[in-house]
Amino acid sequence: MMLSCQNICKSFNDKNILQNISFHIEEQEKAAIVGVNGAGKTTLLRIIVGELPADEGNVILAKGKTLGYLAQNQSVDSNHTIYEELLTVKQDLIDLEHRIRQMEQEMKSVSGIELDKLMDSYALLTHQFESGGGYSYRSELVGVLKGLGFSEEEFGKSVATLSGGQKTRVALGKLLLLSPDLIILDEPTNHLDMSSITWLETYLLNYKGAVIIVSHDRYFLDRIAGKVIEIDQTKATSFLGNYSSYAVKKEELRSAQLKAYINQQQEIKHQEEVIAKLKSFNREKSIKRAESREKMLNKIERLEKPMETRTDMHISLEPRIVSGNDVLYVESLSKSFDSLQLFQDIGFELKRGEHVAIIGDNGTGKTTILKIINGLLQPDSGIIRMGTNVHIGYYDQEHHVLHTEKTLFEEISDDYPTLTNTEIRNTLAAFLFTGEDVFKRIGDISGGERGRVSLAKLMLSESNFLILDEPTNHLDIASKEILEDALNSYTGTVLYVSHDRYFINRTASRILDLSGRILTNYLGNYDYYLEKKQESLAASLSEPSSSTASSSSAGGKEQESSAKLSWKEQKEKQALQRKKENELKRTEERIEVLESRDAEIDSLMAQPDICTNVARLQELSREKEGIQAELETLMERWEALESELD
Repeated sequence: MMLSCQNICKSFNDKNILQNISFHIEEQEKAAIVGVNGAGKTTLLRIIVGELPADEGNVILAKGKTLGYLAQNQSVDSNHTIYEELLTVKQDLIDLEHRIRQMEQEMKSVSGIELDKLMDSYALLTHQFESGGGYSYRSELVGVLKGLGFSEEEFGKSVATLSGGQKTRVALGKLLLLSPDLIILDEPTNHLDMSSITWLETYLLNYKGAVIIVSHDRYFLDRIAGKVIEIDQTKATSFLGNYSSYAVKKEELRSAQLKAYINQQQEIKHQEEVIAKLKSFNREKSIKRAESREKMLNKIERLEKPMETRTDMHISLEPRIVSGNDVLYVESLSKSFDSLQLFQDIGFELKRGEHVAIIGDNGTGKTTILKIINGLLQPDSGIIRMGTNVHIGYYDQEHHVLHTEKTLFEEISDDYPTLTNTEIRNTLAAFLFTGEDVFKRIGDISGGERGRVSLAKLMLSESNFLILDEPTNHLDIASKEILEDALNSYTGTVLYVSHDRYFINRTASRILDLSGRILTNYLGNYDYYLEKKQESLAASLSEPSSSTASSSSAGGKEQESSAKLSWKEQKEKQALQRKKENELKRTEERIEVLESRDAEIDSLMAQPDICTNVARLQELSREKEGIQAELETLMERWEALESELD
């Protein structure tokens, strides 16, 4: 066993946060700690690593084992470059290598017994250097930096000049290179793009030590976790399996608890009615029997009613008017900032009701596309055309659409002056702002709270085209699921940017991948996108490489030309796919009509007044033969369409 937590308790200002939290972590086990915002997850991690004392209970780390901890916003104060800062983790190997080089120089000037001793020491140190990864630590360091999203050009940047998110990535890199027996990570994916998150998943899956993760990234937890520890209402419950497995088991457990609670309440009510009836008889025996039942009833351990799932936040998204079928047309869109070109000649269309996600690494221009569409930025070139009756609702991840000097109440009332005070309060209450909270200034509330205010305004807008930039940032898992359900039931059109792969998987019907300054279309959710990307990668690896520089250059131009045509080609393929699907549907409907008529003819031919009518029988027989011939043709076409669509 690597770690044991026994009956951990913690309170702040007489409010219980953690009560009798107990669980253990085995060697090489990968565990996730989940719970709503404020449940005490980070508090528990800080107790485990010794940053915060527990009121009661014990944390026991196995003897001789080491642990490393990455906080949510880990600041690194250093005058080193990024590369030098990570190199400090390997200082023991650097010192060892320096000593080995010194010994090599000393060997040139000694002989005899002294040389023998030096050679023995040299052999020992060389073995230590090799077994400690001395010949690979620099390549390992470069691999970690690149995996976490740092380019080689950034290796020489001073740590002091980095943003908070970049410093957290540096701290994560140092922790991974330290390779402690137990890694504890608090929201490690917050500052990583999709490529880096995928790299981290693979790294942790192959990690030889144990890992504890707090994260709202459900896709990440599905891939990493083999155990989920849920903190709910100050208590901890452990579930074997990944996040999806936990979610199923949690709902089953809640249903069983609710059923037990309802059964007990019914039994209590029944006993109370019997007791009241016995007392109403007003006889000595009846009263004694009533008193006996009362004693038994008082001894029953009352079950608490399970909390309702996801009842804290309430989102209802519905357009006020229906837009035209063509919602958005984008053609030859380009944008650069100084010498940095984000994208060039990209284009796409949106139809009414589509839910489309734009994905890509950080800095590729995803948010820029949304801002251009929303009129907040001007493109360098290109055409953007909105359809008829399109009304945009915009969710900005930086919440610039909010006014920091206003109160929450003013933010809603100024934009929606027809709402009554009660309606404004009810709207804010649906997003967890009650009482005096509504008079807080926007500038004084947290990022997560600003996100909820933005969602409230989005709900009130009744727009038919939602443009969302990282809508799940700062939301806990329960709130994300509420938003997912709201979007899935929304009949308007949605275009959003997100790095939350689980969210994309649940809400997107199409994905636009912004990579290498071009936009590639995938008709499906995130799992479909991954499948197609892997197929493309496998196909590209199997293709023969160019033999000359000129052919390589020609191939590059061909690829660029192909990329520009990719959108048009994909639209044509999608149109052909829809055409075949529609033909398949019509074929099935026609087959159903003919088979129904064929059965009807059989029934008619069996009727007494028709089976004796030769002329009518011949007419029906001819019709039946025609139906059979058409059915045979339709069946062949149906099989062909099924095969093509598969």
